[in-house]
Amino acid sequence: MKKKTYVQVGTGSRAGMYLEALCGDFSDVGTIAALCDTNQTRMDYWNDQLVEKFHIAKLPTYKAADFDRMIEEIKPDTVIVTSMDRTHHKYICRAMELGCDVITEKPMTIDVEKCRQIIETKNRTGKHVTVTFNYRYSPRNTKVKEILESGIVGEITSIHFEWLLDVSHGADYFRRWHRNKNNSGGLLVHKATHHFDLVNWWINSWPKTVFAMGDLKFYGKENAERRGVTEFYSRARNSQIAAKDPFALKVEAGDTLDKLYYAAEHEDGYFRDQSVFGDGISIEDNMGVMIRYHNNTVMTYSLNAHCPWEGYRVCFNGTKGRLEFNVVERTYVSADGQEDFSRPGMRELENDKSKMVPEIIFQKQFGKPQVISYDENDKAGHGGGDTRLLNDVLRGAGNDPLGHAAGYVDGAKSILAGISANLSIKTGLPVDVDSLVDLR
Repeated sequence: MKKKTYVQVGTGSRAGMYLEALCGDFSDVGTIAALCDTNQTRMDYWNDQLVEKFHIAKLPTYKAADFDRMIEEIKPDTVIVTSMDRTHHKYICRAMELGCDVITEKPMTIDVEKCRQIIETKNRTGKHVTVTFNYRYSPRNTKVKEILESGIVGEITSIHFEWLLDVSHGADYFRRWHRNKNNSGGLLVHKATHHFDLVNWWINSWPKTVFAMGDLKFYGKENAERRGVTEFYSRARNSQIAAKDPFALKVEAGDTLDKLYYAAEHEDGYFRDQSVFGDGISIEDNMGVMIRYHNNTVMTYSLNAHCPWEGYRVCFNGTKGRLEFNVVERTYVSADGQEDFSRPGMRELENDKSKMVPEIIFQKQFGKPQVISYDENDKAGHGGGDTRLLNDVLRGAGNDPLGHAAGYVDGAKSILAGISANLSIKTGLPVDVDSLVDLR
């Protein structure tokens, strides 16, 4: 296998997964050759981390305006895109035009026009686009795919999918750049693209008609005022008010967030610790979506971003029975910032009451419910999916009977659910997905 050369554009916190992989476990198949970002401090941070941990030479760095020059000088095989969501299409398309393949973080992009541009450029250049849906790779989600593929549930007629973001993880989207829908497409694009992709993959279909409702009901200044809050701050750093607020981001001097964001503020004025109860938030925190798929399955989906625990529940109703899937990713967040990262789950193991695993229950028609077991020993990131994803992306998918590997069409099918939901919220009308981008 030819060793490939990679460059990475976007050096925020998510960048580390790819940089450390290419300098560590996957250095035999690929080399990270340069970094690109709008912010030099963040590039310097990752350079320092990689030099210290892997004893490599410092990587050349390029400002975003010099992206073309980086491609010309480094001549990479592949560009890894981990920049702000609204910029994904710019780097994806330009990389392909300059002769490179692309690996991009989800969401592939955030609106219809940008999605069309990526598809047109892909078809014109013939280059390859990989979208990194790590949730597909987790053992628990893979097991659900295997069960549905086995046919024991029968034809899927309806799905109920509920995703809960807690007051730590959920709140964080309202502190950072994601709070502006122009940057992220809102949670129905930035976050739910994971969930919509899982359903597309699980049932081998994609959305046909979408209707949605959504509002900002908890975060934001107006909502806080209505609940009686009288003291406000714009950001947490050096704020006495924030020190008493359990929703404020607490950053210790010298930690990763301090070095990656606080130290970089002088360059771009980006504040990582904005108040979740401030003005200017344009994304929703409560969303409900109804989707009819091309195979005629109907799904009801909800996403709430201020829950006391974090996880998801999915129920599949079929012509032969019902499959239920329950996952708790974090059981609670205390007001003093302590978090419970116990093993995910809803069911205590009979031989060890201290351990929990996600529960998969199948009940056939005229039958008793049965718990379906699977291997949940992998403690890697995103439910065990990150390592498996990196292996497929960097080494090649190889034998992939369940179709874990995702390309630009999968990327488009997932974001079009969220993009359509945003349009429906705006207009109050159902959206014909095929009229936006025809992927048939």
